[in-house]
Amino acid sequence: MTAGYTHDIDKCVAEINRMAAAGADIVRVAVPEKKDTDALREIIPQVRVPIVADVHFHFQRALEAVEAGVHKIRLNPGNITDRAQVIDVIQACKAKGLPIRVGVNEGSIIERRDKQKRKEELGKFFAQHKQGHLMALMIAKLEEYLDIFYEQDFYDIAISAKSMDAAFVFDIYSAISERFDEPLHLGVTHAGPKETGCIRSIAALSALMCNGVGDTIRISYANDPIYEVEDGLELLWSLGLRERKGVDLIACPTCGRIQVDLFTLVQDVRKALAAEITVPIKVAVMGCIVNGPGEAEGADVAIFAGDRRGIIYVQGEKVANVPEPEILDRLLNECREFQAKVMRGEAKLGEKKVDIVPPDPLGELGSGFDKIASGNVEKRVAVTVGGEVKWSLQGEPHA
Repeated sequence: MTAGYTHDIDKCVAEINRMAAAGADIVRVAVPEKKDTDALREIIPQVRVPIVADVHFHFQRALEAVEAGVHKIRLNPGNITDRAQVIDVIQACKAKGLPIRVGVNEGSIIERRDKQKRKEELGKFFAQHKQGHLMALMIAKLEEYLDIFYEQDFYDIAISAKSMDAAFVFDIYSAISERFDEPLHLGVTHAGPKETGCIRSIAALSALMCNGVGDTIRISYANDPIYEVEDGLELLWSLGLRERKGVDLIACPTCGRIQVDLFTLVQDVRKALAAEITVPIKVAVMGCIVNGPGEAEGADVAIFAGDRRGIIYVQGEKVANVPEPEILDRLLNECREFQAKVMRGEAKLGEKKVDIVPPDPLGELGSGFDKIASGNVEKRVAVTVGGEVKWSLQGEPHA
């Protein structure tokens, strides 16, 4: 969803197009005033994705947005409750063939102005669930609201039921998916800043999607909306729900075995490849020889490093052994060349040419290199015993 004012046409268009370029399929805009719906007439022809008008309190904004050419309307049952007004919006959308999302939020469904009425609502819908009163209340509000749509023979509807509580979001959407047939729009509302909001959002949404619940998603941050798009796409890619575009970057975590500036290397690789690579290449950046060989086996391009050097593999075949200052440039070049081969049809993603034999942990990249040079440790060699790579002292007989 855009963060700026919709009536600021040039900035709104720029923001929408920026999110679309980042991968957003649909963009929602706020239309609290008539000047916002008026602006839609100029905004819509300049953007490349469908636009949803977010309507609260004033049903006239929905009617104006429909006339302006918007692609979808979002209504909140907690804010627009007048039956005649809802019917007017339904009929306007029906005439234009537009869908409507019925979006209930925890913060807008509970009666807050009339404390006695709120108390009665909570008591009426209370259940054994930790937040059962809210679940029941949201479902009841949806049922009451959707009855109006069904009576008008209108079924082009999507449903959302957001909350700031990740566990509650999982429970309410699970319950709704069992009671309604309409498509579900998933989201954790008021999730907070990106640093914490990403965890809160992914905790709920990934669990739902892994259970087959949900049709569209929005990750919400108190931050630049571009992060919402990027993290939403990464979630879809990680769950295999959408084909990845660009690099699938894997990197090892912190440990005491790292002997290169891995964290800087990973960020430099990520930034450079994000700007250059469009093919979904799997790239592994590993800081030592413990997990490096295994990751190199599954990656299209991989590096594992140690003793201020790095060994680079392309689909399991060793192509370079370079000192630390040369790692980044050589790795990027191998990724560029591999992408070019894929695009020419000379290579396929995910194929492996050879089995990887890990380097000598005391030799080529191991921390014992200096010890070997000083004569403190004897040189060891890799041998294959029963199909398994083992290390033995040089010259020692093998079983």
